[in-house]
Amino acid sequence: MTVENEAQANAAALFAGPGEVRALARDLDWSRTPLGPTTGWSPALRTMARSIFDSPFPICLWSGPHYALIYNDPYRRILGAKHPASLGQPGAIAWAEIWDGLQAQFDGVAAGGDPLYFEDAPFVMARLEGGGTETAWFDYSLSALRDEDGSVAAILNITPETTDRLVLQRRLLDEQSALAVSEERLRLAVENADVGFWDVDVVHDTLTWPARTKAMFGISADVPVTMNDFYNGLHPDDREATTAAYLAAADPERRALYDVEYRTIGREDGIERWVAAKGRGVFDRAGRCLRITGTVLDITARKAADIRRNALVDLTQAIRDLDEPADVAYAAAEVLGHMLGSARVGYAAIDPDAETLHVERDWTATQVESLAGVLSLRTYGSFIDSLKNAEFTVVRDVRTDPRTTGAAAVALEGKSTRSFVNVPVMEQGRLVAVFFVNHAEARNWSDADLALIREFAERTRNAVERARGEHALRDSEARLRELNETLEAQVAARSAERDQLWNLSQDMLARADYTGMMSAVSPAWTQVLGWSERDLLTRGYATFMHPDDEPPTLAAIGWMAENGQPTRFENRIATSEGGWKPIEWTVAPEQDGVNFIAVGRDLSHAKAREAELEQAQEALRQSQKMEAMGSLTGGVAHDFNNLLTPIIGSLDMLVRKGVGSERERRLIDGALQSAERAKTLVQRLLAFARRQPLQPTAVDVARLIEGMVGLLASTLGPAIDMRVDLADDLPPAKADPNQLEMALLNLAVNARDAMPEGGELTITARRETVRGRHASGVRPGHYLRLCVGDTGTGMDEATLLRATEPFFSTKGVGKGTGLGLSMVHGLAAQLGGGLSIDSTPGHGTTIELLLPISAILVGDAEPDDAPSRAMEARGVALLVDDEDLVRMSTADMLVDLGYEVVEASSAEEALALLQNGIEPDLVVTDHLMPGMSGAHLARELKAHRPGLPVLIVSGYAEADGIDPDIARLTKPFRIADLAESLSALAVPAID
Repeated sequence: MTVENEAQANAAALFAGPGEVRALARDLDWSRTPLGPTTGWSPALRTMARSIFDSPFPICLWSGPHYALIYNDPYRRILGAKHPASLGQPGAIAWAEIWDGLQAQFDGVAAGGDPLYFEDAPFVMARLEGGGTETAWFDYSLSALRDEDGSVAAILNITPETTDRLVLQRRLLDEQSALAVSEERLRLAVENADVGFWDVDVVHDTLTWPARTKAMFGISADVPVTMNDFYNGLHPDDREATTAAYLAAADPERRALYDVEYRTIGREDGIERWVAAKGRGVFDRAGRCLRITGTVLDITARKAADIRRNALVDLTQAIRDLDEPADVAYAAAEVLGHMLGSARVGYAAIDPDAETLHVERDWTATQVESLAGVLSLRTYGSFIDSLKNAEFTVVRDVRTDPRTTGAAAVALEGKSTRSFVNVPVMEQGRLVAVFFVNHAEARNWSDADLALIREFAERTRNAVERARGEHALRDSEARLRELNETLEAQVAARSAERDQLWNLSQDMLARADYTGMMSAVSPAWTQVLGWSERDLLTRGYATFMHPDDEPPTLAAIGWMAENGQPTRFENRIATSEGGWKPIEWTVAPEQDGVNFIAVGRDLSHAKAREAELEQAQEALRQSQKMEAMGSLTGGVAHDFNNLLTPIIGSLDMLVRKGVGSERERRLIDGALQSAERAKTLVQRLLAFARRQPLQPTAVDVARLIEGMVGLLASTLGPAIDMRVDLADDLPPAKADPNQLEMALLNLAVNARDAMPEGGELTITARRETVRGRHASGVRPGHYLRLCVGDTGTGMDEATLLRATEPFFSTKGVGKGTGLGLSMVHGLAAQLGGGLSIDSTPGHGTTIELLLPISAILVGDAEPDDAPSRAMEARGVALLVDDEDLVRMSTADMLVDLGYEVVEASSAEEALALLQNGIEPDLVVTDHLMPGMSGAHLARELKAHRPGLPVLIVSGYAEADGIDPDIARLTKPFRIADLAESLSALAVPAID
């Protein structure tokens, strides 16, 4: 070959090609190489060497029989970095260490063998500075460099280092491996978490649920799902609210957060679960909703805990004052039966030998037969065997359970029992009783149901046994009295009875000495405190006392030892579970001077009763205080209305007549405005006292709120974003529209003041059905729920407790009357509704107003377009009022309206005027007056002069006192208010 031999071709292939190699060729300065065994090389070969050695890549030549080494600068830099002391010394130790692995390869190429290629070859090299070794990696090739005659003149070694690339590749592989592990962990976490995911493709109407989400709807992981599966899986009572929340999230204008809690009914297992779902819509630039995606969390356990807690509270209250075992069992059964919606619940004795059930009294739903009496259990299946084995027995469907199929199932369904749960009660390994729950339909009992039944069974058993024990104790005491009366005749029997009393007594009996040890304890100690008899007799009795109670207790025992007199005291004794119980002790010394007798009574129940009684008494005192304050406020406000009536009437007349100079008219206007503010304050006081003259009617709440949007927006200001969310199917509410507008305005102002830096106010209205207890205290029924929520500062617990108190305000002096919330609360209560507040510091406040739904439609009571007749000539008006100033002011208004006025200071005087021949065209009367009231006068006139129109004027009106068909006018009023009320009476005009 020529100089374009395989060595040059190999170099060109590895780098940029022969053209580039030739372009880099220039004379080689051989002085840069430590050895130059090139004698005998042809000029072409030397030119080839110069060209190669000018390459930027590390290259060396091995030449001669002893492989003398020449290398270029890039190779020199590599060698210098790895072995700085070995430059120019081919025979140095560094080369000797690696030569053993290379010499055979060089010999093969030098003998004319094929070129060799290696990728990422490792070399362990000695570090001459600091000692030790290090590994570097190289790509290198060995190929023969031939002269023109074909002989091998040298071996070309091209050796680029790949250490950095290899390290980077390995690091990348490690990172990829770590990422794969992280992704796998994330996948396992998602698959094993309690959180489910969901995704709705709105455009293509498809639903995506992973296995976790499907499980919350009782659907197998491999079953495909659609939106219909979602809606069909919702509890019927929750579909409306859930659908509304979904549509709000998909609405481009609202883009609301989908945040709901609802119940699901498992399609395959029939189990009811509670789910909390959250999600957000995804919208394109045009505002179209593309998808809605989010998460779901199974909150069944949390809801079950709430239900369990409420049920146990109801159970405690139901059995608290009962002392008859049958009454206790029935009360517990009634609470659980209502809670589970079952057909029958009871606690009954069992004769395991005769296999009979003895029911004294059970609770049953309407039209369900009681099991009172004796029943043979074998008639209803073989589950009696499970009960004898102390097994918690659950039958979901008597038709399919092998213990109740066939004739047993027919017999059970004849007793309104399609499914049931039995909790056995065992004593010393023997079945003695059962707590049973019967359901009229097949039921897939949930874990929460079964846990609640177990809890009720255990508590019922304890309560029944406690009642029986108390009966036994009373019987024992009665027998003891009888024995005392016949002491001489029954000494032996008394000893036996004493032992029985010792064993059966619910009080803790003990014999102890003054050194600190007890020598005998009754079984009640173990029942009350949990300690075994051995624990009690081997430890000093002071070790069981509370550290704070030990000194006074030992002092009382010491006093008894000194004086020889019985004494009584209380202290706290440790239980085996680590708690403390209050015990009342009666101790008396024995005659031996060494021992004493102690009787301890558990005060836990009594202390709890005392606490509950104190709480009830405090609530009663607060209620009485509020009632007294309401009565006082109502009376003061009524009197204040009488004072305001002539003030507002006189100022109104001065304004209408334009009396005085411009400055004087401004002063009159200011006085009238102040009087109107006083009128508003009085209305709030009356609302708090629940004595404002409400005129409830059917109100379209949506229309009322929409009509107030402008006013509310201007009141809130630009820094607050107001949002209104009203359901499309709102029923009419029973309310007074004017008072309802005032309530909304008050709530909006409170919300504004709670958001000084701005925020968001939300007004929502929905239909609400209350089935059980409600935070507002309303009775079960149908209501319209009106909520006003803000994102303001919120209220702490102490403020929340006083929020509806009259005159209580957090706004500072001069910034609020403190009557806003109390007025709204009074308005709701007077209408038969309720108010509740949900607030957290830093997270805002939501006030919920429940209004009763009107039985009539909007517009049925009084048509909006009912014509009012204006009258020019009015005739004679008989004015009745015991307040001279009020009567004078009202008379002036009637005169201005064109009436001739005849005044009377009492209803009796008015009747006398009528009997003496006066023929009025109209009667205007005050309501509350000494003697006969205005309402009584109106009924008298209706009976004897049915055609005579009557208008009652009052600061407040009792619904029971005034007939609903009699027109009313609220004090204080202006002439325009009086004219409007008279026009509504349709008094005939006089020619």
